[in-house]
Amino acid sequence: MLLVLLPLLGPAQAFNSLLGDESILNAQTKQVNQFFRRFNGEENARGDRYYPSDKDYRSPELRRKYLNGLFDQQNASMTDPMRDSFTKDVLSSGNPQFLNFHGGQWFAEVTTRFLYQGKDENITLFMKLEQEKLGYKWVISSVYFKHFHLMFNNNQESGSHFLHPLSHELDFMNLVRVFKDKEYVDLYTEKEYQPDYLTLFLYEFKKGNLRFKNVSKVKFHFFQINGWYFELSEFNRPGSNSGWLISGLMKIDENQKELLLKYILHE
Repeated sequence: MLLVLLPLLGPAQAFNSLLGDESILNAQTKQVNQFFRRFNGEENARGDRYYPSDKDYRSPELRRKYLNGLFDQQNASMTDPMRDSFTKDVLSSGNPQFLNFHGGQWFAEVTTRFLYQGKDENITLFMKLEQEKLGYKWVISSVYFKHFHLMFNNNQESGSHFLHPLSHELDFMNLVRVFKDKEYVDLYTEKEYQPDYLTLFLYEFKKGNLRFKNVSKVKFHFFQINGWYFELSEFNRPGSNSGWLISGLMKIDENQKELLLKYILHE
Protein backbone atom coordinates (compact mmCIF):
# COMPACT_ATOMS: atom_id res chain seq x y z
CA MET A 1 0.00 0.00 0.00
CA LEU A 2 2.86 2.37 0.85
CA LEU A 3 4.42 1.89 -2.59
CA VAL A 4 1.08 2.63 -4.22
CA LEU A 5 0.65 5.87 -2.27
CA LEU A 6 4.17 7.24 -2.81
CA PRO A 7 3.54 8.63 -6.33
CA LEU A 8 0.47 10.46 -4.98
CA LEU A 9 2.37 12.20 -2.20
CA GLY A 10 4.36 15.40 -2.52
CA PRO A 11 8.19 15.21 -2.45
CA ALA A 12 8.40 16.04 1.25
CA GLN A 13 5.60 13.62 2.14
CA ALA A 14 7.24 10.86 0.09
CA PHE A 15 10.48 11.33 2.04
CA ASN A 16 8.71 11.50 5.39
CA SER A 17 6.61 8.40 4.74
CA LEU A 18 9.76 6.28 4.59
CA LEU A 19 11.38 7.76 7.69
CA GLY A 20 10.80 7.88 11.42
CA ASP A 21 10.97 10.75 13.88
CA GLU A 22 14.06 12.18 12.16
CA SER A 23 12.30 12.40 8.82
CA ILE A 24 12.91 16.10 8.12
CA LEU A 25 16.58 15.95 9.13
CA ASN A 26 17.20 12.86 7.01
CA ALA A 27 15.29 14.24 4.03
CA GLN A 28 17.58 17.28 3.80
CA THR A 29 20.43 16.85 1.31
CA LYS A 30 23.17 18.12 3.58
CA GLN A 31 26.24 17.53 1.40
CA VAL A 32 27.06 17.80 -2.29
CA ASN A 33 28.35 14.21 -2.24
CA GLN A 34 25.00 13.16 -0.83
CA PHE A 35 23.26 14.94 -3.70
CA PHE A 36 25.30 12.78 -6.11
CA ARG A 37 24.36 9.59 -4.25
CA ARG A 38 20.67 10.45 -4.10
CA PHE A 39 20.55 11.52 -7.73
CA ASN A 40 22.12 8.18 -8.68
CA GLY A 41 20.12 6.10 -6.20
CA GLU A 42 23.16 5.03 -4.17
CA GLU A 43 21.89 5.46 -0.60
CA ASN A 44 18.78 4.64 1.39
CA ALA A 45 16.41 7.13 3.01
CA ARG A 46 18.51 7.25 6.19
CA GLY A 47 21.73 8.03 4.34
CA ASP A 48 23.28 4.55 4.42
CA ARG A 49 25.34 3.83 1.30
CA TYR A 50 24.24 1.31 -1.31
CA TYR A 51 26.87 -0.58 -3.28
CA PRO A 52 26.62 -2.40 -6.63
CA SER A 53 25.99 -5.68 -4.81
CA ASP A 54 22.89 -4.26 -3.04
CA LYS A 55 19.55 -5.03 -4.70
CA ASP A 56 18.31 -1.42 -4.49
CA TYR A 57 21.52 0.10 -5.86
CA ARG A 58 20.52 2.63 -8.57
CA SER A 59 17.00 1.22 -8.80
CA PRO A 60 14.68 3.39 -10.95
CA GLU A 61 12.04 3.45 -8.20
CA LEU A 62 14.51 4.74 -5.63
CA ARG A 63 15.91 7.33 -8.04
CA ARG A 64 12.45 8.60 -8.96
CA LYS A 65 11.60 9.11 -5.29
CA TYR A 66 14.82 11.01 -4.68
CA LEU A 67 14.66 13.11 -7.86
CA ASN A 68 11.24 14.44 -6.85
CA GLY A 69 12.80 15.83 -3.68
CA LEU A 70 16.01 17.21 -5.19
CA PHE A 71 14.38 20.27 -6.78
CA ASP A 72 13.89 23.62 -5.08
CA GLN A 73 10.11 23.43 -4.74
CA GLN A 74 9.86 27.20 -4.20
CA ASN A 75 11.30 28.02 -7.63
CA ALA A 76 8.30 28.71 -9.87
CA SER A 77 10.46 28.86 -13.02
CA MET A 78 10.95 25.09 -12.84
CA THR A 79 7.49 23.96 -13.83
CA ASP A 80 6.09 20.47 -13.25
CA PRO A 81 6.27 19.59 -16.98
CA MET A 82 9.92 20.70 -17.08
CA ARG A 83 10.85 18.64 -14.02
CA ASP A 84 8.92 15.66 -15.36
CA SER A 85 10.70 15.89 -18.72
CA PHE A 86 14.09 16.05 -17.00
CA THR A 87 13.26 13.09 -14.76
CA LYS A 88 12.02 11.09 -17.74
CA ASP A 89 15.29 11.66 -19.62
CA VAL A 90 17.38 10.81 -16.56
CA LEU A 91 15.47 7.59 -15.84
CA SER A 92 15.10 6.47 -19.46
CA SER A 93 14.88 2.69 -19.42
CA GLY A 94 17.01 2.42 -22.53
CA ASN A 95 19.68 4.89 -21.47
CA PRO A 96 19.51 5.99 -17.82
CA GLN A 97 21.87 8.83 -16.94
CA PHE A 98 23.95 9.21 -13.80
CA LEU A 99 26.17 11.89 -12.33
CA ASN A 100 29.90 11.14 -12.19
CA PHE A 101 31.86 13.06 -9.57
CA HIS A 102 35.07 12.70 -11.58
CA GLY A 103 33.43 12.91 -14.99
CA GLY A 104 34.00 16.60 -15.72
CA GLN A 105 31.33 18.86 -17.22
CA TRP A 106 30.50 20.33 -13.82
CA PHE A 107 32.21 23.10 -11.90
CA ALA A 108 31.87 25.36 -8.88
CA GLU A 109 31.12 29.07 -8.80
CA VAL A 110 32.53 30.54 -5.59
CA THR A 111 31.71 34.12 -4.64
CA THR A 112 34.45 35.54 -2.43
CA ARG A 113 35.19 38.83 -0.70
CA PHE A 114 38.54 40.55 -1.13
CA LEU A 115 39.89 43.88 0.02
CA TYR A 116 40.88 45.88 -3.08
CA GLN A 117 42.02 49.51 -3.04
CA GLY A 118 40.59 49.91 0.47
CA LYS A 119 37.15 48.54 -0.39
CA ASP A 120 35.42 45.17 0.03
CA GLU A 121 34.82 43.68 -3.42
CA ASN A 122 33.15 40.52 -4.73
CA ILE A 123 35.35 38.27 -6.86
CA THR A 124 33.95 35.11 -8.45
CA LEU A 125 36.24 32.11 -8.69
CA PHE A 126 35.29 29.31 -11.06
CA MET A 127 36.75 26.02 -9.87
CA LYS A 128 36.95 22.53 -11.35
CA LEU A 129 38.28 19.13 -10.36
CA GLU A 130 41.65 18.21 -11.84
CA GLN A 131 43.36 14.84 -11.67
CA GLU A 132 46.58 14.79 -9.69
CA LYS A 133 48.49 11.51 -9.88
CA LEU A 134 46.14 8.95 -8.27
CA GLY A 135 43.70 11.50 -6.88
CA TYR A 136 41.88 14.72 -7.66
CA LYS A 137 42.03 18.31 -6.46
CA TRP A 138 40.02 21.50 -6.89
CA VAL A 139 41.75 24.20 -8.94
CA ILE A 140 40.86 27.76 -9.96
CA SER A 141 40.12 27.73 -13.68
CA SER A 142 38.73 31.22 -14.25
CA VAL A 143 38.00 34.49 -12.46
CA TYR A 144 35.41 37.24 -12.78
CA PHE A 145 36.15 40.62 -11.21
CA LYS A 146 34.14 43.61 -12.41
CA HIS A 147 37.12 45.98 -12.25
CA PHE A 148 39.12 43.77 -14.64
CA HIS A 149 36.22 43.64 -17.08
CA LEU A 150 35.68 47.38 -16.97
CA MET A 151 39.37 47.90 -17.64
CA PHE A 152 39.38 45.76 -20.79
CA ASN A 153 35.80 46.04 -22.00
CA ASN A 154 36.56 48.55 -24.76
CA ASN A 155 33.73 48.16 -27.27
CA GLN A 156 34.93 50.90 -29.62
CA GLU A 157 36.03 50.11 -33.15
CA SER A 158 39.72 50.66 -33.78
CA GLY A 159 38.95 53.63 -36.08
CA SER A 160 41.93 55.91 -35.92
CA HIS A 161 43.56 53.73 -33.27
CA PHE A 162 45.90 51.66 -35.41
CA LEU A 163 49.53 51.47 -36.48
CA HIS A 164 50.20 52.14 -40.14
CA PRO A 165 51.33 49.03 -42.07
CA LEU A 166 54.58 50.84 -42.93
CA SER A 167 55.37 51.54 -39.29
CA HIS A 168 58.34 49.21 -39.51
CA GLU A 169 60.03 51.69 -41.87
CA LEU A 170 59.89 54.21 -39.05
CA ASP A 171 61.43 51.73 -36.61
CA PHE A 172 58.02 51.73 -34.93
CA MET A 173 58.68 55.19 -33.54
CA ASN A 174 54.93 55.82 -33.78
CA LEU A 175 54.41 53.49 -30.81
CA VAL A 176 54.25 56.74 -28.89
CA ARG A 177 50.63 56.97 -30.10
CA VAL A 178 49.85 53.53 -28.63
CA PHE A 179 51.01 54.42 -25.15
CA LYS A 180 49.78 57.99 -25.11
CA ASP A 181 46.34 57.07 -23.77
CA LYS A 182 46.01 53.94 -21.61
CA GLU A 183 42.26 53.78 -22.25
CA TYR A 184 42.77 52.70 -25.86
CA VAL A 185 45.93 50.61 -25.68
CA ASP A 186 44.01 47.31 -26.04
CA LEU A 187 42.72 48.47 -29.44
CA TYR A 188 46.22 47.94 -30.81
CA THR A 189 46.19 44.20 -30.04
CA GLU A 190 45.31 41.42 -32.49
CA LYS A 191 41.66 40.62 -33.12
CA GLU A 192 41.86 37.31 -31.24
CA TYR A 193 43.28 38.88 -28.09
CA GLN A 194 41.42 37.99 -24.90
CA PRO A 195 42.62 39.28 -21.53
CA ASP A 196 43.63 36.59 -19.05
CA TYR A 197 41.76 37.61 -15.91
CA LEU A 198 43.13 34.71 -13.86
CA THR A 199 46.70 35.91 -14.47
CA LEU A 200 45.66 39.47 -13.59
CA PHE A 201 44.05 38.18 -10.40
CA LEU A 202 47.16 36.23 -9.38
CA TYR A 203 49.38 39.22 -10.20
CA GLU A 204 47.30 41.62 -8.10
CA PHE A 205 47.23 39.13 -5.25
CA LYS A 206 50.98 38.54 -5.35
CA LYS A 207 51.58 42.30 -5.40
CA GLY A 208 49.51 42.60 -2.24
CA ASN A 209 46.73 44.61 -3.90
CA LEU A 210 44.14 41.92 -3.13
CA ARG A 211 43.58 40.52 0.35
CA PHE A 212 41.27 37.54 0.83
CA LYS A 213 38.50 37.96 3.41
CA ASN A 214 35.95 35.15 3.10
CA VAL A 215 33.69 32.99 0.96
CA SER A 216 30.13 34.29 0.81
CA LYS A 217 28.38 31.89 -1.58
CA VAL A 218 28.92 28.62 -3.46
CA LYS A 219 26.91 27.02 -6.25
CA PHE A 220 27.58 24.43 -8.93
CA HIS A 221 26.86 24.18 -12.65
CA PHE A 222 26.16 20.79 -14.24
CA PHE A 223 26.28 19.85 -17.93
CA GLN A 224 26.60 16.08 -17.45
CA ILE A 225 23.01 15.17 -18.34
CA ASN A 226 22.58 15.02 -22.11
CA GLY A 227 20.38 17.83 -23.37
CA TRP A 228 20.13 19.55 -19.99
CA TYR A 229 21.82 22.08 -17.74
CA PHE A 230 21.08 22.46 -14.05
CA GLU A 231 22.35 24.61 -11.21
CA LEU A 232 22.88 23.31 -7.68
CA SER A 233 22.54 25.66 -4.69
CA GLU A 234 22.31 25.31 -0.93
CA PHE A 235 19.14 26.31 0.93
CA ASN A 236 19.13 26.71 4.69
CA ARG A 237 15.46 26.77 5.66
CA PRO A 238 12.96 24.80 7.73
CA GLY A 239 11.39 21.67 6.30
CA SER A 240 12.60 18.74 4.26
CA ASN A 241 13.04 20.69 0.99
CA SER A 242 16.35 22.06 2.22
CA GLY A 243 20.08 21.58 1.72
CA TRP A 244 21.65 21.13 -1.72
CA LEU A 245 18.89 21.32 -4.33
CA ILE A 246 18.51 21.91 -8.06
CA SER A 247 17.91 25.67 -8.20
CA GLY A 248 17.86 26.14 -11.97
CA LEU A 249 17.01 23.89 -14.90
CA MET A 250 17.22 24.39 -18.65
CA LYS A 251 16.86 22.16 -21.70
CA ILE A 252 19.72 22.95 -24.09
CA ASP A 253 21.44 21.72 -27.24
CA GLU A 254 25.17 21.87 -27.94
CA ASN A 255 25.07 25.38 -29.44
CA GLN A 256 23.10 26.70 -26.49
CA LYS A 257 25.53 24.98 -24.14
CA GLU A 258 28.45 27.00 -25.49
CA LEU A 259 26.49 30.25 -25.21
CA LEU A 260 25.39 29.43 -21.68
CA LEU A 261 28.94 28.62 -20.64
CA LYS A 262 30.17 31.96 -21.94
CA TYR A 263 27.36 33.70 -20.09
CA ILE A 264 28.13 31.96 -16.78
CA LEU A 265 31.86 32.67 -17.10
CA HIS A 266 31.27 36.30 -18.18
CA GLU A 267 33.23 35.75 -21.39
